[in-house]
Amino acid sequence: MQLLNDISEMLQKGKLNDVKSLTQQAVDQGFETSIILEALLSGMSIIGGKFKNNEVFVPEVLVAARAMNGGLAILAPLLEQEGVQPLGKVVIGTVKGDLHDIGKNLVKMMMVGAGLEVIDLGVDVSPEKFIAAVEENNADIVAMSALLTTTMTNMETVIAAINEKGLRTKVKIMIGGAPVTDAYAREIGADCYTDDAATAAITAKEYMI
Repeated sequence: MQLLNDISEMLQKGKLNDVKSLTQQAVDQGFETSIILEALLSGMSIIGGKFKNNEVFVPEVLVAARAMNGGLAILAPLLEQEGVQPLGKVVIGTVKGDLHDIGKNLVKMMMVGAGLEVIDLGVDVSPEKFIAAVEENNADIVAMSALLTTTMTNMETVIAAINEKGLRTKVKIMIGGAPVTDAYAREIGADCYTDDAATAAITAKEYMI
């Protein structure tokens, strides 16, 4: 099991090449792919906790996520062959009129690290695009980001569109961003507001359990 611990530790240090070589080594030695995946997710979960506690910062999270993605790239075809399913599907995007994506990208990385499949729609995402992605992917969660007071009102527009399509009972709606508050989430009918990426990932995972 030392090999699995090494994978987790190298991921936390952001050592992309080490994570890739150790992941391949674990595959070659016959470790179950689900167990190797757990080592990767465990490492990212630890980074998420440290990020939440201000023990590490955005650059460390980004390099850890890059290392995790290196390991996942090796495992992905094997997991697909074995029919291993993600915990759930999340559609994520920055709302229409807003081009900020650093916070959204952090949330995406943390959610992937929690074992969720994330469909990233990017920035300046219209309500119609959110709806289409939910329907096409049979999503469980819609996660929206906004960094401007002038664009965060578009979150309410997306929720209204989801209601009109009759999809509201099928998805949880999560919102976040600098001007967003818990009170605003309640006001517009979102399920929750989270103020950091690690909490967003934990909350999304809890919705799927």
